[in-house]
Amino acid sequence: MAENKIPYKIYLEEDEMPKAWYNVRADMKNKPAPLLNPGTHQPMTAEELGGVFCEELVAQELDNENPYIEIPQEIRDFYKMYRPSPLVRAYCLEEKLGTPAKIYYKFEGNNTSGSHKLNSAIAQAYYAKKQGLKGVTTETGAGQWGTALSMACSYFDLDCKVYMVKVSYEQKPFRREVMKVYGASVTPSPSMETDIGKKINAEHPGTTGSLGCAISEAVEVAVKNPGYRYVLGSVLNQVLLHQSVIGLETKAALDKYGIKADMIIGCAGGGSNLGGLIAPFMGEKLRGEADYEIIAVEPASCPSFTRGVYAYDFADTGMVCPLAKMYTLGCDFIPSANHAGGLRYHGMSPVLSQLYDDGLIKAVSVEQTKVFEAAEQFARVEGILPAPESSHAIRVAIDEALKCKETGEEKTIVFGLTGTGYFDMVAYEKFHNGEMSDYIPTDEELAKYRAKLPDVK
Repeated sequence: MAENKIPYKIYLEEDEMPKAWYNVRADMKNKPAPLLNPGTHQPMTAEELGGVFCEELVAQELDNENPYIEIPQEIRDFYKMYRPSPLVRAYCLEEKLGTPAKIYYKFEGNNTSGSHKLNSAIAQAYYAKKQGLKGVTTETGAGQWGTALSMACSYFDLDCKVYMVKVSYEQKPFRREVMKVYGASVTPSPSMETDIGKKINAEHPGTTGSLGCAISEAVEVAVKNPGYRYVLGSVLNQVLLHQSVIGLETKAALDKYGIKADMIIGCAGGGSNLGGLIAPFMGEKLRGEADYEIIAVEPASCPSFTRGVYAYDFADTGMVCPLAKMYTLGCDFIPSANHAGGLRYHGMSPVLSQLYDDGLIKAVSVEQTKVFEAAEQFARVEGILPAPESSHAIRVAIDEALKCKETGEEKTIVFGLTGTGYFDMVAYEKFHNGEMSDYIPTDEELAKYRAKLPDVK
């Protein structure tokens, strides 16, 4: 099809939406390592995981064999409120850069939660309701996941308790108010409401918190309250499974116009967006059907891929969750308070960690001032104010497009625009006022956290 026939926005029809999630683990030769019981160091059983997670989600978490898992009709009906999401050709950005590269972005911010997180939130709330639970607990960093889960729980009349990383709670008052609109309770973490929160505050006076801290508190509350389970917005296999709708729609939209991606770029914190975006493309790569250059972009202030170690570690700071084999900075790692936005988890998805260790994914880290420069450049020419998280991918997409300008290569670049930045104006304000710096942890700091990794044989 001629290039001038490709529209600015490629939409799928409702009947072209995915009817099943794609489970990339089924095509992985080297499966992600199992979660381990922190006491025995043996693989977690379904029964053990069922004390924390919903039963159906446990089954999805442990399923390494089935390539496709049907999306229940109730979830597909909910998806139709904001899906399929558009795949946009960034013609204006291409022109401004003067690049021969073709740039596309998958926009996931066209729902009230403002991000891709709703794709998994509605699934997890659905399975909790189906199980007859009273409510769920969770953590949130920048606030997108907490907002999405609040919406999903409201839809299914479930109670929702959110533990929000303290620095984000203070910097993003409107994000927490949106959660309250949907009926959620929102607590800054670490709090004085839980045993683990009290312990963390005692050991780290004045701490601004981390996702690891918030996870510990949410798990404690779920375990202590009958009729509740804990749900997580990233990292876990089940979450990457649900987010595969992003990649499946992206692949279908590209195929519809005969477009072949050369490079796929996504921001990486815990891995949900990146894992979802690349899923079907990685499947083709694993099966030897096609090849793609896949780049994970993470913040230099929380560089689990590029400076972490591949080892078993606790998924949370309180050390109550299962051990996961992943690229990690150490469960005690807390990003600098100057770190804006999400992407602040100390580790990376076990699925993505295995793919990275196998050399199937590349990773780069970027400083946040350069990220915000790219965010403003994108906003001025493409008309969307991007979330800081998404802007990591924008930064590298621009850099790669400029490389094409130098070499004359006509690469097709696809990146994930995970959400909007309208609740991130404190960070934008700091950037404009010159108050934002690029704090990067030293080797000595990271070594201190690595020294505390559990000894798993």
